[in-house]
Amino acid sequence: VLRPTLIRIGGRVYRKNFIQEQAYQHEEEEDFCAGPGDCADEPCDAFVVEETEKGFQCRVEVPSPLYKYIIGKKGETKKRLETETRTSISIPKPGVEGEIVITGQHRSGVISARTRIDVLLDSFRKKQPFTHFLSFALNQPAIQEKFLQFKEEVLEKCSKDHGVSSSLFQNPAKLHLTLGTLVLLNEQEIQKACDLLQRCKEDFVDQIAGGKPLTVEVAGVEYMNDDPAMTDVLYAKVHMKDGSDRLQVIADQLVERFVASGLMLKEWDRVKLHATVMNTLFRKDPSAEERNNTMTGKSSFKERESFNGRNILKLFENFYFGEVQLDSVRLSQRFSTDASGYYAT
Repeated sequence: VLRPTLIRIGGRVYRKNFIQEQAYQHEEEEDFCAGPGDCADEPCDAFVVEETEKGFQCRVEVPSPLYKYIIGKKGETKKRLETETRTSISIPKPGVEGEIVITGQHRSGVISARTRIDVLLDSFRKKQPFTHFLSFALNQPAIQEKFLQFKEEVLEKCSKDHGVSSSLFQNPAKLHLTLGTLVLLNEQEIQKACDLLQRCKEDFVDQIAGGKPLTVEVAGVEYMNDDPAMTDVLYAKVHMKDGSDRLQVIADQLVERFVASGLMLKEWDRVKLHATVMNTLFRKDPSAEERNNTMTGKSSFKERESFNGRNILKLFENFYFGEVQLDSVRLSQRFSTDASGYYAT
């Protein structure tokens, strides 16, 4: 593997990789079918395999947008899965919500197929752009007014700085704090997230907040990147008026619960509370949403035209946007708008 045969073709050098496909597949099969009693420690405990007249079957709830990844190009992925695990996989029609049913003569084959489907779904779900996010709305009239004043003054004093233009600014009706992003692909998943949010309220949010809204101050601006002369995201800082860390505690615990339930991916140890006020993604798409990790939309990062934020940071480092009462955590839908101009919730 470390010293592969080198082949020269048309002035280029290629490595010839050593492939021993057949042997590996048999080994894998052997491993899986080690014996009827060895299954106890396998992941088969995680899902139910039923015995039927014809053998065994297992049902998987899968959102319809993910069917195509199990079917594969011209059905190849599904065929390969069926051949290698000696099972039959039945998938609902595109767009119809339902269950994928795996049937087979051997319990081990059904378990193998189910495990592989889970791995496939997991990897493709991670590649989906997020659809919803947990947020605190910061679009109260007083804050919107101060934000528009901030925008006016920035454009007045810094419009000559590289890349600064009015298209960078957040829509004032959509000012918010993002706690975490979710990929919810059907009504059942949205309902699951709503139920979990409600449970979080009963389990710890009410207790930490003391049943009252949290009074926070929005003041000062900060940038996301390493170099203020090449800024992509400028955000307003938020802190509790009483100096406590209750907002941070609620945010961290919410994200922890959502990550534990599998509805959210863990990105940071702590939630970075920030209210985006300027974002270079808004240049092309005013409804764009910031995702904190740079993995999503790699292409958009190439297309982003950064702006020089040095003067803005110097002149507005203590700009006061006002104070606000936070009384609800919302499950908001990306790229949406409700009657108040905020995200549909």
